[in-house]
Amino acid sequence: MAAPDSTSIVIPAYNEAASIARVVSELAATAPWHQIIVVDDGSIDGTGAIAAAAGARVVRHPYNKGNGAAVKSGIRVASGEYILIIDADGQHPPAEAVRLVDRLGEYDLVIGARAPATQANLARRAGNHLLNRLAGYLAEHHIPDLTSGFRAARASYLREFIHLLPNKFSTPTTTTLAFLKAGYSVGFEPIEAARRSGESKIRLMRDGVRFFLIILKVVTIFSPLRIFLPISLASFALGAGYAAWTIATQSHVTNSSVLLIMLAVIVFLVGLVSEQIAALRFEGRE
Repeated sequence: MAAPDSTSIVIPAYNEAASIARVVSELAATAPWHQIIVVDDGSIDGTGAIAAAAGARVVRHPYNKGNGAAVKSGIRVASGEYILIIDADGQHPPAEAVRLVDRLGEYDLVIGARAPATQANLARRAGNHLLNRLAGYLAEHHIPDLTSGFRAARASYLREFIHLLPNKFSTPTTTTLAFLKAGYSVGFEPIEAARRSGESKIRLMRDGVRFFLIILKVVTIFSPLRIFLPISLASFALGAGYAAWTIATQSHVTNSSVLLIMLAVIVFLVGLVSEQIAALRFEGRE
């Protein structure tokens, strides 16, 4: 079990002057944390100064690099054995931070899973549900909240995947899938998140596509056949079915059927080679 005094808190913040002081103060009041780090990602509203006045150690970016870059900066300077990441918008209840950290030891990564009702609107809830289902299929694990930024993990494990984290969105998606596919234990702790303070910087259509591509990228790194095999099977089934139909109705096999079956074989072989390359990446890993 992890303890607060061995846990560094990392708070990525961009123009969160309205909420950052309350988040830092409430976190400091919940437990004697090893340190509270606010990464001011090029804010222009005084977020960094307000966080420093509230008692946080502030790491400043000279310009806005993105949420992922801010999280990476916080991970690099954190000196605690464990790291808890929490958003600066006030959505995640600081009082729940101790509960997440307490689960470390039983799990390698603990995620604060938000109730669907706390999502901003119906479209956001539907989009997150689809992403959760897709990620759960590809990772072969039930994922109730893929994009929650409220999470705790051992610092050394987070640093193991720091090169995979995107500078923009979504660090939560990448860490969740990377931990699952690497064989680490991932737990989801239900939390009641509040409405965020201010306007969300995530846009459903634009960032939904990014989340989808991140899911495919991370799963391809760790388990490529989860993507290549369904495509291969679909192509083979379509080609074989079309061939059977043309044989029954026209007494011959068309070029389209042959091409679809060949595509199925090629995609399967590429997936098989990719799977071996993915396995080689982890040879000798501690």
